[in-house]
Amino acid sequence: MTTIVWFRQDLRLDDHPALHAAVKRGEGIVPVYVWSPDDEGDWPAGAASRWWLHHSLQSLDASLRRCGSRLIVQSGRAVEVLARLVDTTGASTVFWSRRYEPAAVKVESKVEKMLGERGVKCQGFNASLLHDPDAIRTKTGGPYQVFTPFWKTLQDGLEVGRPLAAPKRLKSPAKWPDSQSADRLQLLPTLGWADAFSTVWTPGEAGAASRLKSFFASIQEYDEERDRPDHEGTSRLSAHLHFGEISPSRLWCAIIEHESARRHHGPSTGATSFLREVAWREFAQHLLHHFPNTPERPLRDAYGRFPWRRSSKDLKAWQRGMTGSPYVDAGMRQLWSTGWMHNRVRMMVASFLVKHLLLDWRHGAAWFWDTLVDADLANNTLGWQWCAGCGADAAPYFRVFNPITQGEKFDPDGLYVRQWVPELSRVPDKFLCRPWEAPPAVLREAGVRLGSTYPHPIVEHSEGRQRALAALASIKEKP
Repeated sequence: MTTIVWFRQDLRLDDHPALHAAVKRGEGIVPVYVWSPDDEGDWPAGAASRWWLHHSLQSLDASLRRCGSRLIVQSGRAVEVLARLVDTTGASTVFWSRRYEPAAVKVESKVEKMLGERGVKCQGFNASLLHDPDAIRTKTGGPYQVFTPFWKTLQDGLEVGRPLAAPKRLKSPAKWPDSQSADRLQLLPTLGWADAFSTVWTPGEAGAASRLKSFFASIQEYDEERDRPDHEGTSRLSAHLHFGEISPSRLWCAIIEHESARRHHGPSTGATSFLREVAWREFAQHLLHHFPNTPERPLRDAYGRFPWRRSSKDLKAWQRGMTGSPYVDAGMRQLWSTGWMHNRVRMMVASFLVKHLLLDWRHGAAWFWDTLVDADLANNTLGWQWCAGCGADAAPYFRVFNPITQGEKFDPDGLYVRQWVPELSRVPDKFLCRPWEAPPAVLREAGVRLGSTYPHPIVEHSEGRQRALAALASIKEKP
C-alpha cells in the first residue's frame, strides 16, 4: 500500500505532521509537489516567489533523497494530478498541510471530494500556523479586527507542542510515478533579474536553520534594532516561513529554549518583541480567512469611494526608486535588487504611494506580490490596508509618514540610503534625505545634478500630506 504526502507551502521534513502521520502508517510514501498556478485564483506566485520556489524544491528533493526517497513534481490542477497519482500508485491515503488562502481552501475542498469518491482516506494538518484561524474568536463569536486583543487571546490559549523530528528514512513505494524536474517548471525569471538573489538568500530548510542560528546572536537587541534598515537587526526568516521551510512551532520553541538557556526570568524584551511579530503573521492569516475579499477590496467600505489618482508616470517612478525622495528610493531599489525590503521601509514606501502620491494601494500590493521573495497574500494584504488606513487595526489616515524625518531617524548615518542610492553617496548627512535643500555648491561638490543624475521630488511632503488629508475629508463628508 502507498501513502501520498502532498507538499504545498510546507517544504521541509522537520516538524511536518502530514509526513509524520504517513511514516506511522508504515506504507511506501510518495512525496508530491503540484505546480498549479491556475489553482491560485487571482494570486498565482509572483516572479520573486517563483525564484525562491525553484530553489526550495531542489533543496527539498535533496533532503528527501538523503532519506532514501525523492520528490515527485507534476503540473496541472491539483485535483486532477492527485487523482491520476492515486490511480497510478494505488494509494490508500493522501495527507497534506492545510493552507488558508481563499483559493487554496476551495482546492482542498475539491480534493477531499474527489478522494472521498474514490474511497481514499485523506486528512489535512495544520503545519503553517500556531493556531487554526477559526480557533480564535471574540467573546461574541466573531473574528478579531484589532491585533492587541487577538494577541492576548492567542497567548491565553497558546499551547505549542514539542515539534516533530524529521524522519531519518522514508519507505519507498513499489513503483515511482513520473516526475518533472524543477527546471522544467520554468520558474526562474528571465533576463537575469534575480541572478543576484542567490548572493543574499539560501532557500530551503538548511537555509532557514542557518538564518535562525544567526539571528540568535542579536535577538536580545531586536526590539531596538528592528527599525534600523542600516543594521542587520531583523531575522529575515519571512520567506522561509512563507514556504514552510521552518514551522512557526519550531521557530517559537527554538526561541523559548534559546532564551531559557541564557536567562532565568523568561524571554528578553527583544525575544518577546519578535514573538509578537510572529503573532502578527497569525493575525494576518486570521483576517484573510474571515475576510477573503480583502486582497481586492478595502475592509472599510467607505474607502471604496476614495478619490485615488491615476498616474502611470508616478507609479513607474515609485517602482523604479526614482521619486526624488532618497529614503523611499533606497527601499524600492533594495526590493528590486534583493527581492526583500526592511519592514520599517515597507511602511514608509507604502505610505508614500497611497498618501503622498494618492495612488491606489492595490497597485502597491501587486508590485510587492511580484517582487518580494516573501510575498504572502495575508501579510501583503494586511500591510497595505494598514498603511492605506482602510483595513483592520489600520493606521489612521491622518498619519502620513514623513520620508525625510523617517530617513534621518532610522538611518542616522545615511548608510542605507548611500548603499542603495549611490549617486547621493557624497552628499553630506545634513542634506542626504533632502538634497533639494542643499546649496548648489554642495551638490556640485557631491557630483549631483538634480533633474539629471538624480530626480527632483515628484511631490513635496507638505503638499502630499495636505492632498492626502483633503482626500480623506472628501469621503468622510459623504453619507
